[in-house]
Amino acid sequence: MEKTLYLIGSLRNEKVPHLAKELREVMPDFEVFDDWFSPGPEADDFWRNYEKVRGSTYKEALNNWAGKHVFEFDKFHIDRSQIGVLYMPAGKSGHLELGYMLGKGKLGYILFDEEPERWDVMYQFATDVFFSKEDLFEELKKVNKYKLNEKNLLVQRD
Repeated sequence: MEKTLYLIGSLRNEKVPHLAKELREVMPDFEVFDDWFSPGPEADDFWRNYEKVRGSTYKEALNNWAGKHVFEFDKFHIDRSQIGVLYMPAGKSGHLELGYMLGKGKLGYILFDEEPERWDVMYQFATDVFFSKEDLFEELKKVNKYKLNEKNLLVQRD
């Protein structure tokens, strides 16, 4: 099993691949997964427009091949990852992905690009919250030394 960090974010956040590149330097023992970003900033809009032309409702579109395949692609990589980093600002999908990971017992961090105007106490569900890349990187350098247990979760070395 390979140690993997899943970088969660918005397709519209052009900083995602740049953060992923930096994370690869900070986490040399981890694969940093951000391939979900490659379809570009309008992928969800194109999917919606395509399904509307077909006459699909939102519920039907979620159950059509494109919706199912994109979901299964993301879920496969989320399931094999031990760490999630939600890079803000992000939307509903990113929050659901991080919540799913936390619910599975995985580490889940949030990196804000700035302090949000609207505060929310529920971010305390995250393993930790950061407002600078440098502080996140310091935490991840510690986690980089963790090992995988039989459940594919990270644990501190003895």
